[in-house]
Amino acid sequence: MIVGVKRVRIPQKDTLANLLEKYEYELSQYDKRPFNAQGLFNYEYLNSYFIDENRYAYFIYSNGNLAGFALINKIPECAQPCDWSVAEFFIAYPYRRKRIATRAMVEIFRHHVGAWHIKYNNKNVAGVNFWNNIAQAVAKNKVEVFRTKDFYDNSLGKVLMFET
Repeated sequence: MIVGVKRVRIPQKDTLANLLEKYEYELSQYDKRPFNAQGLFNYEYLNSYFIDENRYAYFIYSNGNLAGFALINKIPECAQPCDWSVAEFFIAYPYRRKRIATRAMVEIFRHHVGAWHIKYNNKNVAGVNFWNNIAQAVAKNKVEVFRTKDFYDNSLGKVLMFET
């Protein structure tokens, strides 16, 4: 299986917006965030990924098929400094449990070396396992864990901090 990560370009913005809706719907089962009157979540930072030089949007491909996306930025998820942060990450159901997510993130970590923050919701057990496993696999040093509470329903979140 060939996994690729490619930067999202402006003409592909609508495709990213479509995937973000699916992603945010899936996450709403954990943080209970409602959609708006039009039945959409409308990811508020979408445009920033096309105008802010400190934000990077990537599509993830499996054998040439669009499988998901990653949004990377330089915004800390806790009071500790960081070089990079995973803002959002999504792999569609048909591509899960095939190591596509792991291979995509390893490529992203290789491209963006430094101190990382990855925040996740404790209610998302699959996400908890994925992020903890990949952090342990790629970290040069100890993986530190910080607590945070800024999900829509004020549920407990954690931030993994490590160096690549």
